[in-house]
This record gives sequence, structure tokens and C-alpha cells, in this order.
Amino acid sequence: MVTSIRSVSASELESLLPDLVELFRDTVNGGTPLGFIPPITLSTAHSYWLSVLPEIAAGSRLLLVANNNVGVIGSGQLALSQRSNSRHRAKVQRLFVARALRGQGVGTSLMHALHDVARQYGRSLIVLNTRHGEPVEDFYKNLGYKKVGVIPGWTVGPAGERYDHVKMYKELALA
Repeated sequence: MVTSIRSVSASELESLLPDLVELFRDTVNGGTPLGFIPPITLSTAHSYWLSVLPEIAAGSRLLLVANNNVGVIGSGQLALSQRSNSRHRAKVQRLFVARALRGQGVGTSLMHALHDVARQYGRSLIVLNTRHGEPVEDFYKNLGYKKVGVIPGWTVGPAGERYDHVKMYKELALA
């Protein structure tokens, strides 16, 4: 399924923009909001990717992409804490996989790769948040993440409905 997972530099991002924009838009408009209220346009998705470019260039955000023989099939980000008292910490952000390929191990492979990269940067505490009570919460639990707590009404949907989110963490052993 996955032929490669690799880190993407700021200079490489431009060549991947068409694939990332389309996959991101399909993901958000397909029911996984990733911080956006659907539907999002191509322009909004494109602007999002351009907005993370400075952090990728600075090395404070790492972008990984999963590819197969067709192109980009998934992506995940790791935001590295820049504070002097939390250089052991990173946050997983915007992990997503093409809808047609979910449940086939792509997300798990991306998460393992994110963990490996976190270790390379000396990060041993990984945090994330996601919608509470949705299948993705169990996905993270199955990867060893523990629940810190639930924040009621953390995000809103297109009709103003509120969604609870769960904060989770995982301790990584450093080699």
C-alpha cells in the first residue's frame, strides 16, 4: 500500500502542493475537519499549506507524507516545542489519509514514522487532540496514547454544533 513515507522540506513542498491541497480538501469536505469548517475551497486548502511553510522552513514543524505509486496518500505533522523547558515535547497535528485507503495501515505507518522522527529530535513526550467519541480516538488508543481529559465544546461544526475533544499523550523511549 504505502511505498514510502518521507519528510518534506519547505523547498519540496511546492512540488507536492497540488496533491496535498486536493487530499486535504477531500479529507475536510469528507467529514474530517482538521481545524476547518467544511466545505473548504481549493484556495482555502492552498492557503493553509502556504501558512505552514515558514514553520517547516524554520524547522519548528516537520511534515511527513505517505506516497504510493499514484501520489500522496496521507500526511502528518509534528510541531516541535521551541520553549527551553519543553524541548522534550512535540505535538502531532493534522494526520490524515485518503478516504479510500483508510483502515489499511497508512495512518499507523505515518504515526510510527512521526514517532521515529520525534525520537531523532530528542522528543519523548507526544501530545495530540482529536474529537472525542469518534473512531480516531480508538486509533490513537491502539497506538498507546493515553487520555488526559475531555474538553467539552472545543470546536464547532457548520451548523454551530459543538464537538468535544480529547487530549491524549504518549511517552516515547529514546534510543
